[in-house]
This record gives sequence, structure tokens and C-alpha cells, in this order.
Amino acid sequence: MPELPETETIARDLNADVRAATICAVYVRKADVLREAGADEFAQALIGGTIARVWRRAKLVILDVAPLWHVVVQPRFTGGLLIDHGTLAAAELAYVAISLQLDDGRLLHYRDVRRLGTVTLMSPARLAEYISTLGSEPLDPTLDDAAFSVLLRGSRRAVKIVLMDQRILAGVGNIYANEALWRAGIDPSREARALSTVETSALRVALVDVLSASIAARGTSFRDYRDARGERGRFVAQLAVYGRAGEACLRCGRRLIGTHAVDGRNSVFCASCQR
Repeated sequence: MPELPETETIARDLNADVRAATICAVYVRKADVLREAGADEFAQALIGGTIARVWRRAKLVILDVAPLWHVVVQPRFTGGLLIDHGTLAAAELAYVAISLQLDDGRLLHYRDVRRLGTVTLMSPARLAEYISTLGSEPLDPTLDDAAFSVLLRGSRRAVKIVLMDQRILAGVGNIYANEALWRAGIDPSREARALSTVETSALRVALVDVLSASIAARGTSFRDYRDARGERGRFVAQLAVYGRAGEACLRCGRRLIGTHAVDGRNSVFCASCQR
């Protein structure tokens, strides 16, 4: 967390709200979140630059700062980007690591409770190299049933592990892997190569559907995730399995099983519905 729907929501908000703003000052309060540049270099590179675009790749939020730089934010577990009109509560400001002062008086904060996320300054060449290692985007319309089947059925690993491998499929984490597998009726521990083309097609549709539904609900909030406006995601109310181990399956009524045996993460599934 945040996964694809959460970072997509943040990127869309920021692109609408801070695109074309000029960065007047940079305040680095917790330099340990920075990568590939120190605090002074980071600030000097960005001051005077204009935010040309904010977009998402995988679980990253990327700020294109004209004329030269990219700021690549990987929120990981507790990180997030917040727009501050001067009204944020002191509790929110307590965990701010980096702030960008914008020319209209607002601040754009990178806030991270546990400071496990990262903020990286990259040149265009470095960004191209970095994102080239990432896999296909699950919402890319060119990733059709045939292409998706090739990605999955080339692996001996558990299908859930393949779904979450960022080198194969970018942006999917534990929440949405669990949800998509339940929707498709597939056991998370099955070898990916053992799935039929009918099953991989059903899984692709389920994954697209659950990611799209979560984006529409502005993501999933359990504890720390907030969108760029400081609001909680609403998709938690639509979760069928994640966080529901021991409860009744919404499809068949059997008790949902929770296990860490598949990939060391919390996998929740229905042994009756998912084969």
C-alpha cells in the first residue's frame, strides 16, 4: 500500500491541481527519504522549475518538472503526497519529510509516517532506464487476453506471486491480487503455468474490474492512505476477501481462509469457490 488505484488517484489529483505551478522553494525536513541526490542538490534542481505533468507508473507517482527533472515518489506503506492550502492540522504536518512551495502560496508535501517510502530526483535518461525494468500495466488496453496469458503461463510460481511481480505486471499488490483471484475463482497457490486460457482471461477481466472499481472509489484506506486532498479511499467497503479472513465468503457462505503460506503475505481466499 499504496498500490495502483491509490497512486493513480494521487497522480490524477495532483495533475489537475498543481500542473503548471512553479516551485519557489524546497524544504527538506527528513533527508533520509531522498535517493540519488542530497538535500541541497534536490532543492537546487527543482527551485524555479514548473510542474509540467504528474502521472503514475506501477506504484510510483512521477512529477515531471520542466525543463529537466523528474521527481519519482514511491510511497510504499505509509507515504503520500498532500496539497496544503495552509489549513492542514498539526498532526498531518508532523510527518512531513519534504515540502515544495508553489508560486500560488500552496505547499505540496511528501508525508511519510514510518519513512519507508522514497523520493528520487532523476534525469530523463535515468527515468527511462528505471521504468524500463517494470512490467506491463494491467490497465493498458494493449494487454489483451493473449498477452496476459503469456505473462502468467510462462511461470512455475504461484499465480498470486506472478501477479505481484513488478517485473511482470506493474502496480498490483497484495490487496488487489487477493481480490482479483477471488473474483476469478482461482486459488492463489496454483502454479501460473497450470491455468487454462479461459482462466487467465477471467483473471485479466477480474483484475481490470477490481482496479477500475477501486480507482472510482479513490482507493482503499485501512490506516494511513490518504489521497492528495487528505481524504480516505472508499473501496474498503467493497472488499470481498482482503481483511476478511474467518468471515463468510460473499459468494458461497463458507469461511474464508487466511494464510501466509503462499508468498509470506496475507493471502485470503475461499477453498470452496477458488480452485
